[in-house]
Amino acid sequence: MGNSYAGQLKSARFEEALHNSIEASLRSSSGDPQPIFTQLYLEPEPYPGNVEDIKPKADLHGGEPPGNELMNGHSSNDPEELEEDDDSDSSSPPLPYLQAPAPDGCCTLDGFCQAGKDLRLVSIATEPIEVPAGFELVGAKSPSVPEHILVCAVDRRFLPDENGKNALLGFSGNCVGCGEKGFRYFTEFSNHINLKLSTQPKKQKHLKYYLVKNSQGALCKGPLICWKDCKSRQISSSASTSKPSSSSSHSSKENGGASGHSSSTFSFSDSPPTRTTQMSSVFFGSQDLGRDCSFLKPLSSTSGNKTLPIVPTALRVNGPMNCLVDGRPPLLSPSQVSLGPQGPAYRTPDLGDSPASSAMNSGPPKKRHRSWHPNSLVPVPPTAVPVPAIRPIVCSPGAVLGMSSPQPPVAGVIQPQPVTAGETVIVPDNLLNSSGVRPVILIGHGTLPYFYGNVGDIVVSPLLVSCYKSSQLTEKTLETLGLNSSQLLCVETMILLTLQYLARLGLVQIPLREELEQIVLKAMLCCPRGPAISPSQLPWLARLEASVSGGSVQVVVTHNSLGEGISESLRSLSDGPHHQKCLPTYVVIICASKMSGNEFCVLVLGKYQARALAEGMLTTNEFLKEISYELITGKVSILASHFKTTSLGDNLDKQLVRYQRRWKGQVIQPFQGDVTDHIHSQEAAGMSPPSERELLSKLFQIYPTQLSVARSLLSQVCSIADSGTQNLDLGRFCKVDFLVLVPPSHILVHQTAQRIRQSGVLVDLGIEDVCSAHQKSDKYVVRLDGEVHAKMEAFMRKVKQNPYTLFVLIHDNSHVDLTSALSGSVCHGELQGLADRVVNCQEVLDAMNLLVLQVSCFPYTLQTHQSRISIHNEVHWPSGESLQGEQPPNELLYFGLRDYSSSLQWGVASPILRCDDAFEKMVHTLLERHPHLHSMVIRSYLLIQQYTEAMMALTSSPSLRDHITPETLAMVEDLINAPGREGSQGRGHMLLVRVPSLQLAMLARERLEDVRDKLGLQLCFAVLLGSPATELNLQKNFTNRLKAWRGCENEDWVPHTYEDLEGLPCIVILTGKDPLGETFPRSLKYSDLRLIDSSYLTRTALEQEVGLACTHVTMGVVHEPKKAMAPRESDGEKATTGLNDGDELERPQSNGSAATRTSGSLAENGVSSSDIADSFQRPSTSTCPPEGAITSDMGTAAQGFKQECDSVESQLSSNPSKASKAPPSLYSSSSSSSPSSSSTQRPSQSTQCVREPKPTRVSPRTVIMSRAAYSLLAGESGSQLSSFSLLPHADVAWSSPLRPLVTHNLQGEERSMYYREWTIARQHHADYEAPSVPHPRRMLLSGPPQVGKTGAYLQFLRILFRMLIRLLEVDVYDEEEEEEEETSEVTTLVKTQLPDIEEVRKLPFDPYPRDPKFRKASPVYTDKRSKCLKDFKQEGESHTPDKRVTKSIRLSRFAAHNAFHHCEQCHHYCEAGPATQLSECTFHAFTFCSSMLGEEVQLQFVIPKAKEQHFVFSQQGSHLESMRLPLVSTKDPDRLKSPIFTPTTGRQEHGLLNIYHAMEGATHLHILVVKQFEMPLYRKYWPNHILLVLPAVFNNTGVGAARFMIKELSYHNLELERNRLEEQGVKRQDVWPFIVMMDDSCVLWNSHQPADSSETSDGTNVSLKMVLQHMENTPKISLYAMCGTRRWSSSLARKSPSHPFSRCHLHDLVMLNVDLTQNVHYDLNRYSCEEVDFNLRVNSSGLLLCRFNYFSLMKKHIPVGGNKDFLVKPKLVDMGNPTSISPPQYVCAPDSEQTLLDAPAQFLLERFLQSCSHRLFPKAVRNRSNPVLSIDSYLNISPEISVCYINSRPHSTNLNHQGLLFSGLLLYLCDSFVVSGLLKKFRFLKGATLCVICQDRSSLRQTIVRLELEDEWQFRLRDEFQTANCSDDRPLYFLTGRHV
Repeated sequence: MGNSYAGQLKSARFEEALHNSIEASLRSSSGDPQPIFTQLYLEPEPYPGNVEDIKPKADLHGGEPPGNELMNGHSSNDPEELEEDDDSDSSSPPLPYLQAPAPDGCCTLDGFCQAGKDLRLVSIATEPIEVPAGFELVGAKSPSVPEHILVCAVDRRFLPDENGKNALLGFSGNCVGCGEKGFRYFTEFSNHINLKLSTQPKKQKHLKYYLVKNSQGALCKGPLICWKDCKSRQISSSASTSKPSSSSSHSSKENGGASGHSSSTFSFSDSPPTRTTQMSSVFFGSQDLGRDCSFLKPLSSTSGNKTLPIVPTALRVNGPMNCLVDGRPPLLSPSQVSLGPQGPAYRTPDLGDSPASSAMNSGPPKKRHRSWHPNSLVPVPPTAVPVPAIRPIVCSPGAVLGMSSPQPPVAGVIQPQPVTAGETVIVPDNLLNSSGVRPVILIGHGTLPYFYGNVGDIVVSPLLVSCYKSSQLTEKTLETLGLNSSQLLCVETMILLTLQYLARLGLVQIPLREELEQIVLKAMLCCPRGPAISPSQLPWLARLEASVSGGSVQVVVTHNSLGEGISESLRSLSDGPHHQKCLPTYVVIICASKMSGNEFCVLVLGKYQARALAEGMLTTNEFLKEISYELITGKVSILASHFKTTSLGDNLDKQLVRYQRRWKGQVIQPFQGDVTDHIHSQEAAGMSPPSERELLSKLFQIYPTQLSVARSLLSQVCSIADSGTQNLDLGRFCKVDFLVLVPPSHILVHQTAQRIRQSGVLVDLGIEDVCSAHQKSDKYVVRLDGEVHAKMEAFMRKVKQNPYTLFVLIHDNSHVDLTSALSGSVCHGELQGLADRVVNCQEVLDAMNLLVLQVSCFPYTLQTHQSRISIHNEVHWPSGESLQGEQPPNELLYFGLRDYSSSLQWGVASPILRCDDAFEKMVHTLLERHPHLHSMVIRSYLLIQQYTEAMMALTSSPSLRDHITPETLAMVEDLINAPGREGSQGRGHMLLVRVPSLQLAMLARERLEDVRDKLGLQLCFAVLLGSPATELNLQKNFTNRLKAWRGCENEDWVPHTYEDLEGLPCIVILTGKDPLGETFPRSLKYSDLRLIDSSYLTRTALEQEVGLACTHVTMGVVHEPKKAMAPRESDGEKATTGLNDGDELERPQSNGSAATRTSGSLAENGVSSSDIADSFQRPSTSTCPPEGAITSDMGTAAQGFKQECDSVESQLSSNPSKASKAPPSLYSSSSSSSPSSSSTQRPSQSTQCVREPKPTRVSPRTVIMSRAAYSLLAGESGSQLSSFSLLPHADVAWSSPLRPLVTHNLQGEERSMYYREWTIARQHHADYEAPSVPHPRRMLLSGPPQVGKTGAYLQFLRILFRMLIRLLEVDVYDEEEEEEEETSEVTTLVKTQLPDIEEVRKLPFDPYPRDPKFRKASPVYTDKRSKCLKDFKQEGESHTPDKRVTKSIRLSRFAAHNAFHHCEQCHHYCEAGPATQLSECTFHAFTFCSSMLGEEVQLQFVIPKAKEQHFVFSQQGSHLESMRLPLVSTKDPDRLKSPIFTPTTGRQEHGLLNIYHAMEGATHLHILVVKQFEMPLYRKYWPNHILLVLPAVFNNTGVGAARFMIKELSYHNLELERNRLEEQGVKRQDVWPFIVMMDDSCVLWNSHQPADSSETSDGTNVSLKMVLQHMENTPKISLYAMCGTRRWSSSLARKSPSHPFSRCHLHDLVMLNVDLTQNVHYDLNRYSCEEVDFNLRVNSSGLLLCRFNYFSLMKKHIPVGGNKDFLVKPKLVDMGNPTSISPPQYVCAPDSEQTLLDAPAQFLLERFLQSCSHRLFPKAVRNRSNPVLSIDSYLNISPEISVCYINSRPHSTNLNHQGLLFSGLLLYLCDSFVVSGLLKKFRFLKGATLCVICQDRSSLRQTIVRLELEDEWQFRLRDEFQTANCSDDRPLYFLTGRHV
């Protein structure tokens, strides 16, 4: 069988390989593992670790390509090696070569043979070596000492000639060190010379050089041995592989040496010709880095995912001692070591950083490594290591662990030196066997000695070393701690503190780093420096301190070195059993030497403590590997045989078989019977429990706290969007989609998918319909296993393809496996680093439409100094205290970790948190007997025996009762008897046993099942293996029982989650490295954590185990003493935070949307009807309350459900009047800010049919723990440290040796800040190299285990979607137009699409402004009595404006948008391109003469380059001549003929000025008309729009001025275009005369086509383009003066328009014929009602207005801008007395002393008339029969006064006023057409009043004279008024009088 040791395959190697193969098959989730023999004989290669840490040295010399270095894991410089390794497969790391163990007591030192003789060329180059005839001296290379060549003598026949030929197969060689001859196999020889190969030994690979003598006669390296024809390769590859060498020649013959051999072409720097240069120049050869990974990889890479060779102890001990906190390389200071070319530095984090510190995690390594040789009898323990003699590092005396002068970092093995006797310690052989303890040396302060000999039996731990590093604290840290540098403790005080601490530790306590650190900190704070202790006092004081320990602490004082004391202690330990009786637990060794000051270390000899410390140094992965190794290699056989007998000494199996035979196939009755009742197994199998369907308890509920947390998440998203950093643009998203990543557990996937199904979130988000949501919920949950990459790629593709969908990647239980992808590998059968690869990959980080939400119950590992999550993006679950007041008495209350701790103070007889002391005693006895086994193996075997014997005691052997711990007996008794109790219907309890190791768990299940079956209990309870890697596997009869309870008809139903096992009596053996967040049913009663011991010494590890038992309990169950405790400080974060943020976005509080809002927030609390219906239609689907949120056993109808059916909701929202009839439950909690209301709610009708059984009590689960874990959890009440002070997670390290104390009050954000300040990520942590700035779109939700986080984040998705929809909705005015009375003749009109001008002319004009926006305006008198005037509204009296009714409408694709809208289609329309600057626009003045103003007006156009084609410029190109107009005959479906003008002010952001979508992208001309001072703002927001800038004099005017200028400009432009086109032969009347004037709040347009069928059409959204083109296509369009549409209201949906067209007022969107209306002008001065005024004038001029009634326009409610109101304030503000000014103060007597106001005169006049006209026209108030006569103008003189409009122009059409008596006359700025003759035609009531308004006093007098008013009207001097302006602001004057 080839070159094996002694010619055969040794059994140890075979066992090892077999073990690997079995282990691989157990863990393999894919195909078959590699066969055993492949593992034994294929050459695997080392696996590259953290690639970036290995910088190939060759690169520095222009050397080999990095690819090769990566492939082989070492940068190889030998052509031979390159060739040998090239063909190896690099895709996966194979199992390393397994070398036979060295015989006991042999030297295993690198560079020495097994006899201990030196073989290194540098040592024996000058010594005489006997070479037998026919032998040659050759140099072998050992990978473990790459810088050395080992000398060997080999038979020449087995070496090749110079052509690489003729070497015989086989091998014959001698050892030149000890002289042993006749090695016939190279494998055997390589073992002897300690080559320690990781691959199959081959002479061709490892025998490298001939050795030749140089001129001085010393041996030196000669030419390469030419194993293949390598000459050609030498030359070609020399450039790429050689390093600069002293020999420049490339010929092998030129430099002939003494022996005729040439010195090699490759004169490698690691074997110089003489010894003298060896140390100085090339001690660290540059390729040594790549050769042995053990010094390359950071010492602490222990995440369980690197091939970690064993680091020699001395290097491991000394490296960490000096390794700085911030991860700089260790500094070495031995003076003897002279440093050569320095290798690349490598980082090592502070290895003294935690008890679980990886510095020592030497074994068993991740893969069986070459230097790890288990011996069949005395295995090398996990923490033991073969250690070369290495010079220890000397720490300079002085401050504790002061650093020596820094030297360059060193990589590589330190050269062994001759050493003096006192500094070495030889570890006695068989130390472990003889003493039963493997001593642990705790590094203290000072130099540790070398260890030789049986180093496997000692462990060196850096556990407490950081406590002595206070001198390294930075000034800043000291300041934080309230210290200064003068308070640092000296070494002597440290020694005494340590002694004091150890002396006070209990018998079963182990030293904890955090505990000692707190003691040190307190000492510094209370007694800085302390009294000086002289060297002579120290030993005396130390012994005094130790004397209080009762012998458990001893002090050994030495004067030379620490080694002396260690040596002495070890010797006395190994001297045999007679010493063992009085063995101390701790020996503190103090070296009080004069030269180096005081040094000390601690030797732990207590069996329990030493074992616990050694085991605690392994990571979880490593100790699980160690356990599996012990099981597979049969090391446990002695233990197993011990448990083959019962506690009474009988053979267990025989007894069981005997019992089985006695009952002959009968079994114990499964339920409704006693343990003693046996029935036939077939009869028992046929029994089925009564079925009862509990539907109500199955409904998914969202609890108030979950809702509150969901809202906090939402407000967090909003604040990310609002931060102004452009990281999230919520406005662009219209959908929400998500993916949940969970740890690799099948059960967790089912559980999460089930929650998604029940919550109905897929339907609510609109991603699936009701049918598909049920099947497809699994698609939204992905396990982090091998298949995750494909699924993530598909998800990321979806993210890229849907830029308008907001994706949320939810990483649930994100604290599990946060290993960095670089260090990730397959470890202990689990893929690691996957989460990092997925969540932190660049694609995920860069996607702007992807939020990452990390959810965790133990977020500590995500909250380090390097965290990727901003502290502002964390949302913490509100704590129990802050919720207490809100819970109704029958609600469930969360019972969590802190409640378990505080339950110890309840003082009840059977506490719910217990430690099984009897079990611990048994464990201790067994631990002493089996020092070689891992304690968890021993605990597991004992636990299995306890359960086995408990079952026997309860059925067959009552005599065993005394040998079982009471805890075990009680649990098993409850398990077996509960189903038989009255009223249980066969239901029982679940017992959870936590066994982390898969092999032990399988063993436990097999054993318990076997015993159960033999005792006839197989139908009483199930035994299940709960493994993350497998589905639940339940026997058929138990599945049937569950189906019967559920009333489930589905044949194929099987339980998929633990919750599905509700009520089933069972033992679940939960295995796996960590619990992964699975929820357990309410029937879980006991959680057995007795295996969780001192290996779980981090906060996360410990708390997640206890977290398994956390749940919601009935309020009354929690014992009273809890309330009597001192009230805890409230936890900053209240449940109410953020209750209303996010959901209630800014929107008008409109009365109409009250119902909508109510139902909206109701829907948040409940579920959509789809899932309620689901649970009723398909009882088979397993449904349950949210994660841990328990309703009650029988269903809690009494508690009420916050739910409603969509049908009810839709009724509510569509018809406010019906809302009052909705069931009262819908109104009881509209925003759920008062969760207590839920208790008063009734369930909705759909569920009321279900009977209401009484709710059952839900009690906390009982947790049974090991002593170590119990004392940490009880620490809050006890004296010892509590779990929350421990290191938060094994993947992080404390950033400072001392820190402030953690208290249990540190919750939420404070706790996060603490961990962010005081912890750092270790090198293998995913955040280790995180960018310095946290990721903006990443959030963290943290909450205690099983509190309901899943429900909260699903609810968050729902309200996030609702908010996005809300952002896509607008509030539009929804007000019904006041209808006129219909006349019978009109209704016969044919409903046509386009108006016929003759038909339209026949229609009467309706002067009454019916639009709701004119509700506050004066009605216009008509001769037809319209029903709208029946009663005047009382509004005039109150000045508080009432809110206008709005309705929320979803934007369609034809909507107009504001500046916040961004999408791919229209970005070029509204956003400036990156290249274009604002200067791309050109400014053009346009001057024309206004006939109305009688002067020249200069307007300014701002025209972007892209829009210049719409204009005509002069030949020079600079002067703007006109704006192009099309022809009437032009027919272009893609073009709009009319230019659109939008007057806008104050709405540069909020105005709906983006009409790209409304125009369907068609070509159009859109001009914004803005005031001069706002021009820069509009330019900034709308760089691509044409701006028309009004002159500065219009800065304070109202909208009338803008409309006036638009019309004037348009008419002037029409004339210019007619002139221009006339020259081209176009008739003047053919030029298009229309413009469109549109408000900046028009958002949507609808078409209400006359419905043919009986039901009415709701109106379809159409585009603005369609509406305008339809109007433009009207026949004879040029004959119409104005066209427009009606205003939308929801009532339009119920009835189609009665007439397709009508003649009435037009506004908001008007198509205006500027040619026909040439002589009718908008009132330039007006602020309001300018449209009514204009329309009345146009109509009375005989022109045609036509409204298209089947189009409607929606106007958005925009609360800002629009110049609705001036802030009227005094001109001179009196700061001391600010007064509010009411409308009556807007006018004053001329020249009075009254306060003058800073507002335009016209504005004051309009507001005055609107509010105070009842004083001017008392007779007209509410008198519609006698209106006020208003000539040539319409002014709003309050809604209580009717106005009769009369046009004074000749030929105008006016109302027939014959017989009409007017109650007043209003003359407003009347012109020359108003003459006295005209006024004489009208008749007035007696006492009617007059009001004449003029520009100034003189024109007022002239008007009165010209119109001869004094003939009929009586004036008084005091009846003259002016607006309250100063004379500079040109006030308006008016005079009032009475008719005589």
